[in-house]
Amino acid sequence: MTLALAVGAVFVLAALTPLLVRLLDRNAGYLGGAVLLAVAGWIGVQAPAVLDDEHVTQSLAWLPDAGIDFALRLDGLALLFSMIVLVVGAMVLAYAARYFGPDSPKTARYLSLLTLFAGAMLGLVLADDVLLLFVFWELTSVSSFFLIGGLGEGKQGATRAFLTTGLGGLALLAGVTLLAVAAGTGSLHEILASRETILASGVASAAIVLLLLAAFTKSAQFPFHFWLPGAMVAPTPVSTYLHAATMVKAGIYLLFRFTPLFGGVPLWQVTLVLVGMGTALFGAVVATKQNDLKALLAYSTISQLGLMVGIIGIGTFYALAAASLHVLAHALYKAALFMTVGIVDHEAGTRDLRRLGGLRRTLPLTALAGGLAAASMAGIPPLLGFVSKEEIFAAFLEANDPAWLGVVGIVLAVLASIGTVAYSARYYLGTFEGPERTHAHRAPRSFAAPAALLGLLGLGLSAVVGRFDPLVDAVGVVTTGNHESHMHLALWHGFGLPLLLSSIVLGLGLGAVLLRTRIETWQQRITLPRGADVFDRIYDGVLALGTRVGSPSVPHGAAFYLMPVVLTLATVGVASTLRVGTDGLGDPAPWLAADWAIVVLLAAAIVGTVQARSRLAAIATLGMAGFTVAGWFILLGAPDLALTQILVETLSVALFVVVFRRLPSTFPKVSQVRKVTAAVVAVVVGTLVGVGTYLFTGRRELSEVGAQFLADGEGLTGGANVVNTILVDFRALDTLGEITVLAVAGAAIFSLVRLSSRSAVPRPGVDGEPLTPTQWGGIGVIDSPILRTCASLLAPAMVLASLWLLLRGHDAVGGGFIGGLAVGAAVVLLYLARGHQRIWQSRLLRTLPLVGVGLLVAVGYGVGGLVSTGAFLDGAKWYLPFLPFHLEVAASLVFDIGVYLVVVGLVVAIVRHLGQGIPEPPPDPNRIGIPTWASDAGETRPRDRQVLPPARPGHSADAPASPAEDHSYSTAGPSGRQEHQ
Repeated sequence: MTLALAVGAVFVLAALTPLLVRLLDRNAGYLGGAVLLAVAGWIGVQAPAVLDDEHVTQSLAWLPDAGIDFALRLDGLALLFSMIVLVVGAMVLAYAARYFGPDSPKTARYLSLLTLFAGAMLGLVLADDVLLLFVFWELTSVSSFFLIGGLGEGKQGATRAFLTTGLGGLALLAGVTLLAVAAGTGSLHEILASRETILASGVASAAIVLLLLAAFTKSAQFPFHFWLPGAMVAPTPVSTYLHAATMVKAGIYLLFRFTPLFGGVPLWQVTLVLVGMGTALFGAVVATKQNDLKALLAYSTISQLGLMVGIIGIGTFYALAAASLHVLAHALYKAALFMTVGIVDHEAGTRDLRRLGGLRRTLPLTALAGGLAAASMAGIPPLLGFVSKEEIFAAFLEANDPAWLGVVGIVLAVLASIGTVAYSARYYLGTFEGPERTHAHRAPRSFAAPAALLGLLGLGLSAVVGRFDPLVDAVGVVTTGNHESHMHLALWHGFGLPLLLSSIVLGLGLGAVLLRTRIETWQQRITLPRGADVFDRIYDGVLALGTRVGSPSVPHGAAFYLMPVVLTLATVGVASTLRVGTDGLGDPAPWLAADWAIVVLLAAAIVGTVQARSRLAAIATLGMAGFTVAGWFILLGAPDLALTQILVETLSVALFVVVFRRLPSTFPKVSQVRKVTAAVVAVVVGTLVGVGTYLFTGRRELSEVGAQFLADGEGLTGGANVVNTILVDFRALDTLGEITVLAVAGAAIFSLVRLSSRSAVPRPGVDGEPLTPTQWGGIGVIDSPILRTCASLLAPAMVLASLWLLLRGHDAVGGGFIGGLAVGAAVVLLYLARGHQRIWQSRLLRTLPLVGVGLLVAVGYGVGGLVSTGAFLDGAKWYLPFLPFHLEVAASLVFDIGVYLVVVGLVVAIVRHLGQGIPEPPPDPNRIGIPTWASDAGETRPRDRQVLPPARPGHSADAPASPAEDHSYSTAGPSGRQEHQ
C-alpha cells in the first residue's frame, strides 16, 4: 500500500459509509474504525525507516503543466500526527456506533463526514506540495462546517467556525504562494530547505504573519478562540474528533511544519510565545467558571492549545520534542474527556454541573475513564500528561535565546497549569463525586469502552514513555535539523526545578478548588466582551452594509456604484506606474492620418452622448462610438475584433432600445453638483486611462507567446486564423470558463426576470397596467410592413451567414462567438419586427436548452480529448473521405459549436426576458407572411396581455367598453393626445 492508497482508502471509506450504514446500521462505525486502524497499522510498518532519519515519499502527476504534483511525504512529524488522526479517529467511530441510536437518520451523515474529516487530516499531514496542503486544509474547514451545522441549532456555530477558519485558509494560500515564488518551487520540503533564500527575499515577514494567522484561526488562539466553544452544539463524537485530534491540531501541525523555516526569527518566536501563553492563561481562567461540561472542555482545549503554541515558539530541539509529546497526551485525554461528557449527557440528560454529581456509582466505567483523563490533563503522576507537562517546564527553563522569553513562558505556563488543575478537578468532582442530583441510566460497556481505553492508554504509556524517545527525536530532527540532541523521557527524573514547579502547580490548583466559591464570586464580577458577540456584531454589520449597498431599492443610480470602482482602478494604475516607471517601454508607434480621423469621430460621438437629452439620441451616438472603434480595429489589421465589435454594437443598440422602452424618453434633470462631480471623475479617470494606453500600447516588441502563436499555430492546430486557434485550441480552457460565465449570466437573467414577475408591484403592459407613451419613451414595436418583409428575408440569410462564419472560423474571419452574435442579431431583428409573442413560439428559441446543450457540447469535446489523447480539450483534425470532395475539419469545431450555442442562448435570454411586456403591434391584415389575429372562421384569438387605453373621465376602468369604444391598440397622435384606432 502506497501513501496515496492510504489516503485514498479513507476517502473511499467515507464514500461507502452511507451504504455500509444501510447494511449494518450504526455498527458500520466499528467497521470504519477497523479500516482506520488497518491504515494506521500500515503506516506504522513504515515507522522503523522513518525513525531512522529516513522518509517515505510518493509523487503523482496532478497538474504537470503548472509543476504541481500530488506529492506525499512521511517523516517523523507526519508519522506522529498520522497515528493520532487514525487511532483516535477509530476510537471516535467506535464510540459513535453506540452514541447514535438504532436506525437513527443522523448515523450515515455523521459517520461519513467524520471519515471524510479523517481523510482530509491524513492528507494534510502527509502533503508535500503547498497547493495540496492548502486543498486538504480547506477540506477540513468545509467538512467541519457540515459536521458542526448538521443540527439546526448548530448553524450559527458552524458559520462562525467556517468564516474564521476560512480567513485563515486565505492567509495560508497567500503565505505559501509567497514562499513558493521566493523559493522557486511548490515542493514543501524544498521550500523548508530554502531558509536562507527566503529570509533574504523580503517576503519572510509577510509570510510569517500570514502563516501565523492561518494557524491561530485554526487552533483557536486568542482573539480567534470564539469559534471553538460555539462548535459545542455538534454531537459529542464530532466535538471529540475536532477538538482532540483533527481540526484544532491542524494549526499546531502547521506551526511544527514551518518551524525549520522560521524558527528563531524574532517575529515568529515572540509572537508564538506571547500569543500562545496568553491564550493558555485566558482559556484556563474562563474554563474554571463554566458550568456546561462541554464548554469547560472547550475552553480547556483552548488553554492546552495555547500551551502547545507557546512551547513551539521557543524553537529548541527539546521544546519541540516536548510539544510533540504533549500533542499525543492531549489527544488521548481530551478524546476520553469528551466521550465521557457525551455519555453523561446521553444517560443523565444534562451537562450542567449544577445538576450533576455522584455519577460514579451509576457510571463506574465512565468515571474511571474520566478520572484518568482528568488526572492526565492536570499533570498528576503517573499519567502521560504529567510527563509532557514536566518536559514543557524543562524546555521553558532551558530557553536562553532570548532568556526573557523563557522566563515569561514559564511564569505563564505555571499560572495556566494551576488553572488546569482547578478545572480538571471541577470536571471530575462536579460530575462523579458528591450526592447524586440527577438520576442517570447505566451506560452499556460498549458505549464507555472507547473512553476507558483512551484513559488507560494515558496511564499505560507513561510507564513505557521511554519507548517514545525515537519518535519525539524524529520530530525534533525534522523541525530543527538537530541530529546531535536526544530526548530521555521518563516518569521520574529525580528532584529538580520542573518537579518543584509541578508540585507548586498541584498544591495551588487544589487550593483553588477549595476556594472555588470565593473565586467564582470574584469571576462573576468581571465581565468582558464575548468574542462570539463581537464576531456576530461584525458579521451582522457586514451583511447589513452589503444589503444596503446592493439593495435595488436604494435610490442611487449606476454612478453611485461605479464611481468607487473606477476611482480605485485609477488609483492603482497611477500607483503602479509611479512605482514601476516607464523606462524600457520603447518608442510609440507612428501616428497615421486615419488615426486622427478616428479620434475626431470618437470625440464627436462621446460629446454627443454626454450632451444628449433624449435616450434614443444617446443610444445612437453611443453606437456611433462603438462602430468607430470597430473601424479603428480594421485599420489596425484586426478583422476578427472588428467584426465582433460591429455585431456587439448592433446588438447593444437594439437591446438598449428594448430596455429603454420602459423608461421616459428623456433623461431626468440632475443637480449641478452631480454634473460637476461626474465631469471631474470622468476627466480624471479618462485622462489616466488615455495616458496609460498611450504609454503601454504599441511600445514593445511582439511577446514571445504571441510570436509562438503566429509561428506554430497553423502547424499545431491546422488553423490559419490565429485568433480562433487561440480561443478554441491554445486557450480553450479559458474559453470554456468564459462561456460558463455567459451561461450563468443567462440563467441569472432568466431567474431575476421570473422573480420580478412575481413581484406585487404592477408593471405597465405586463400586469394589466396600461401603457402610455411617457412610460415607453414613445418607442413601440416598429409597425412597418417594410421592416417585417425585410426581417422575413434577412433573418434566414443571417442564420446561414452565421453558420458560414462558424465553419470558416478556424481558417478565416469568423468562429463560434461571431456566428452566435450574428444569429443574435437575426433574433433581435425578428423581435423588433414581429413582437414578443410571435417570435418566441418557436421551440428552438429556448434559453436553457440552448445554453445547456452548448455547455454540454463544449465539455463533451473536452472529455473526448481526455479519453483519446489524455489531455482535456485536446483534439485533432478529422477527414471526411465519404463526401464527394475532400473535406478537412478541425475537431475543435465541435467546441466552437458549443460556444456558438451558448452565445445564441444568452442573446435569446436577454431579448426574451428583458423584452417581456412590450406590446404587440396592432393587427394588420395586410402583413406579408404573418398570420392575422383573426382566424379563417372569424374567431378572434385572445392576446396574453391586452393593452387598454386609460379610462376616460366618467368611465370606470373596470366597466366593459361599448362596441363603439372597443379599442385594441392606442398610440400617441401628433398632438401628443391619445388617438384610439
